[in-house]
Amino acid sequence: MRFRTAGSGRRRRAAAAAVVAAALLGGLSGCGTESDTADAAKLTPSQAVSRAAETTTGLTSLRYRVTGTVPEHGRIRAEASMGVDPSVMRMKITGIGATTDKPVEIRFVGGALYAQADTKVLGDTTGKHWTKAAPAVWGSGTADNRSYGVLPRQLEGSPLVQSTILAGARKVRETGTETVDGTRTVHYAGEVTSKGLRKAQTAARDKKTRELRMNGLDQFLGLSLRSGSELAMDLWIDGDGRAKRFRLRGDTRGLDAKGREVDTGPLDLTFTFLDVEPSVDIEPPAADDTLDLAELVGGAPKP
Repeated sequence: MRFRTAGSGRRRRAAAAAVVAAALLGGLSGCGTESDTADAAKLTPSQAVSRAAETTTGLTSLRYRVTGTVPEHGRIRAEASMGVDPSVMRMKITGIGATTDKPVEIRFVGGALYAQADTKVLGDTTGKHWTKAAPAVWGSGTADNRSYGVLPRQLEGSPLVQSTILAGARKVRETGTETVDGTRTVHYAGEVTSKGLRKAQTAARDKKTRELRMNGLDQFLGLSLRSGSELAMDLWIDGDGRAKRFRLRGDTRGLDAKGREVDTGPLDLTFTFLDVEPSVDIEPPAADDTLDLAELVGGAPKP
């Protein structure tokens, strides 16, 4: 079965809506025009970041890159494509697994996780190249995500939602303009805490904003930061008012065998959006090349 997102019909409807909006708003377009820049210049940093949160979470598909340091893994680099409805993702990531310098491909499709693996260590004698675990969830709420330890926890959330976390900062500052991956952007920065995010959610004036703040808080909690610590976040916004890049930095924690909180090291991840609304077509690996872990253990695998 093949899963496809961002069909041509949806793009035509979106394009038609953009034309109507442009006519109603006096000729503004979504292509980073001088009118866009002038409009953005009227916004405060907090307003610009809040607008980017709304605009970015409206996307239905994305191609992106992740680089940086993840606790308990070290340096990682990944490129991925994702779709929102249905939730699908394909990623090639370097820095996890037994061979940390070799990319590993991971797919979430059809409610299952597929990962390239050496199935011989699991007792397979037929030379399969993939494992399957289900049910699996990626890109949802922190409590629902399930990658069976294959992905670092910080990569289980959707980057579209993670990009909104800065909207809950008490203060946001503009640091200048920068070119990111060939795109001119405005750079914003701030520090975020769980307490501040909860206050921002309570202070939200409407349901949509309240939901955005709630989802941002959820993704903040999914980063496993040390209790009471701040998350330093940078956000680069393009001329269309969308996130182009964001960076997350903080100290993380885990639990030892006695349930006590212990430091697990620094988190420093940068996400760059390479293409928005691409066509995303993800298929499961061939069944005869896949080892189903549920069959191996005689039941569904436990997270």
